[in-house]
Amino acid sequence: SASFSPDGQTIVTASWDRTARLWDRSGNQLAELKHQGNVTSASFSPDGQTIVTASWDKTARLWDRSGNQLAELKGHQGSVNSASFSPDGQTIVTASADNTARLWDRSGKLLAEIKGANSASFSPDGQTILTASADGTARVWPYDNLDRLLTRGCQWLEGYLIASPEDLETLKVCQKQAH
Repeated sequence: SASFSPDGQTIVTASWDRTARLWDRSGNQLAELKHQGNVTSASFSPDGQTIVTASWDKTARLWDRSGNQLAELKGHQGSVNSASFSPDGQTIVTASADNTARLWDRSGKLLAEIKGANSASFSPDGQTILTASADGTARVWPYDNLDRLLTRGCQWLEGYLIASPEDLETLKVCQKQAH
């Protein structure tokens, strides 16, 4: 695979020689990102500062633009087919030959697992995840990050909190949501 950085000035390529490479637009190599298995995909974070790679070595990895590994996403039982960032750049979705998609934070902590998927990506608004499976199905899954969940919870409690302002005093998170 190959893709441009968001600013269009850097290219990342994934190769079956167990590497991903960063290039400038003139074809000069800037960094080499090494895995233990063939690299199946590589892409930039929305801010262009981090790269995620997926590999047959059952891992995905996060890298900085200098080629330093920042985190390893371990837990899949098969080769990782793809890995990509959420639109806000805070979550990574991976999909594997083990028939799961997994959600991770940037430190490599597993957040969730979706069964029956070997390909996955975020919607442009980051609120849903699309998965595809070898059984011929594609599914759309809701994805809520903590901020959206807190906002919905505070909205749900709004009438109660208006009637009970003393409880609003103890719910600092809902005070922040009201502003």
